[in-house]
Amino acid sequence: MSQFFQIHPDNPQKRLINQAVEILRHGGVIAYPTDSGYALGCCVGDKAAQDIIRDIRRVDKQHNFTIVCRDLTEISTYAKVDNSAFRLMKTLTPGPFTFILPATRDVPRRLQNPKRKTIGLRIPANNIAQAIIENLGEPLMSSTLILPEDELPLTDPYDIRQTLEHQLDLVIDGGFCGFEPTTVIGLEGETPSLLRQGQGDVTGVID
Repeated sequence: MSQFFQIHPDNPQKRLINQAVEILRHGGVIAYPTDSGYALGCCVGDKAAQDIIRDIRRVDKQHNFTIVCRDLTEISTYAKVDNSAFRLMKTLTPGPFTFILPATRDVPRRLQNPKRKTIGLRIPANNIAQAIIENLGEPLMSSTLILPEDELPLTDPYDIRQTLEHQLDLVIDGGFCGFEPTTVIGLEGETPSLLRQGQGDVTGVID
């Protein structure tokens, strides 16, 4: 049965953040708030935890996961970023955006798009998510918390606990954080492309 932490969205309690990080380091899968709804997260290198997320989402090996980073300094480890892409990301982060970029050799193949060798990266503007990544000392591997029979992600942490308490190690109640997904921007080519319009506004940034 999963643990349940109520963490303040503006001033996350350090004790609870540290406990969440320890759960992740011991192979745990958590449900946590972002700036575009709740997500499932685990450590990047933890294949067993990733398989649990696949089972919850009922997705196959073609499913794209996202690496959630603290800031732009971590992105170059996982993605090939040219100057124009970096400038665009600097303008839009932190925020509700997912960037699709060519993956570096440091990214495990199971996290990449198998055909295009790309990876999704994001830097959320959510204090709880940022505190977890900061204390963990590395990014999270993440996937939107939407169940296979649903069209919209789960948004109520109490519903998440009731539905997934036997599959998750921790549910974090960080308050309501919306249900609209991130805006997805492709940065694999010479010019950025809008792949999905979500919560993030790209007016004046992408033609």
